[in-house]
Amino acid sequence: MARIRKFVSYRRLKRPYTRTSKFKAESYIKMTPHVKVVRFDQGSNREFGCTLNLLSKSDLQIRDNALESARQTSNKLLETYLGLNGFHLKVKVYPYHILREHALASGAGADRFSSGMAHSFGKPAGVAARIKKGQAIFQVSVDKQNVGVAKQALERASKKLPCPCTIQVTERK
Repeated sequence: MARIRKFVSYRRLKRPYTRTSKFKAESYIKMTPHVKVVRFDQGSNREFGCTLNLLSKSDLQIRDNALESARQTSNKLLETYLGLNGFHLKVKVYPYHILREHALASGAGADRFSSGMAHSFGKPAGVAARIKKGQAIFQVSVDKQNVGVAKQALERASKKLPCPCTIQVTERK
């Protein structure tokens, strides 16, 4: 199985390149890779006293496997300390941006079947969420006495993401 490419090549947020062709079939991406985030809403749907948001400090793209990894670590901590009905976790972004990869053949005899940069649009390799500065990535709702556990869960989630993050706490009146 091939390894995924380092995220440095996809991190910057710039306008997505759209290919235009005189042939209609070549003007769009034909396949969308499936999103690896399993659930976007978890926990109880009842009203809670406090809401915590994990906010991004920069503009960038976050790959779907990083979002899923951050969701799993925060969910595990919240379920361990608060149970299934003691919190509500929501992933606020959706990875809709298709990442493309132009894989060049390397090694002996690669010039016989490689087209070089002649057809360099690339094949779909994955999906990513496009995030602006100050945008909420995760949202956790808990009671007032459990704010410390929720903060710890969001800090663990921020360690899995490729951007610096802050935690914003809002109380319900």
